[in-house]
Amino acid sequence: MTTPARTDRATGTATTTVDPAAERQGLTLRDVVLTFGDGDDQVAALDHVDLDVAPGELVAVVGPSGAGKSSLLAVAGGLTRPTSGSVRVAGTELVGLSSRALATFRRDNVGFVFQSGNLVPALTAIDQLRLVEKITGRRAATAPLALLDAVGMAEHADRRPARLSGGERQRVGIARALVASPSVLLVDEPTAALDRRRSHEIVELLARETHQFGVATVMVTHDHDVLTHCDRVVEMTDGRLAPVQS
Repeated sequence: MTTPARTDRATGTATTTVDPAAERQGLTLRDVVLTFGDGDDQVAALDHVDLDVAPGELVAVVGPSGAGKSSLLAVAGGLTRPTSGSVRVAGTELVGLSSRALATFRRDNVGFVFQSGNLVPALTAIDQLRLVEKITGRRAATAPLALLDAVGMAEHADRRPARLSGGERQRVGIARALVASPSVLLVDEPTAALDRRRSHEIVELLARETHQFGVATVMVTHDHDVLTHCDRVVEMTDGRLAPVQS
């Protein structure tokens, strides 16, 4: 990550510097390859992918179905091991970690938001967040009720998913993903089941929480209407990433 340009008063020259702490905390993929199959049947889901996401940055990934977007999230979150390359989260190299160490690191450092919120049907909104505290064995840096308040759901803390709208479930899902104070937040099609107004509300909320909590967020989406809320947009085609020109 580079810091904003600074102007030298003596020369009038604008310069940028690298913030080492910010680099340690974000997400970095280097020359990542993920292949399936063997021989002539081998397919590259990810083809030498490089990606940097800084703390407090929301990056949207767009592209056609089958381009490799879901594979990108899986590798970035430590759910799938790449065939080759480097995946670093908060300064820790995920490639090479044992399965147990990887699971523990993922639990403590990576948050996931799924299409439908993926909430536990029997639990209230507040208990969805408390469950994460129980699983991790530590109290959240921000109290569960405060997190629900941050996403506009404090008044519905005692409601179960069946009594929440699609947008409300997504809000709870975002709050739950932030409970463990993750370094990286991975979001899969958060607006797929929402109308246009609620889609904008959810992604605007996601951007605000990304900036507030300083988390490096990657959002996969087919919804180009919401891209204005993102800090940066990249496009995936045939397993390769390229920046989208604004």
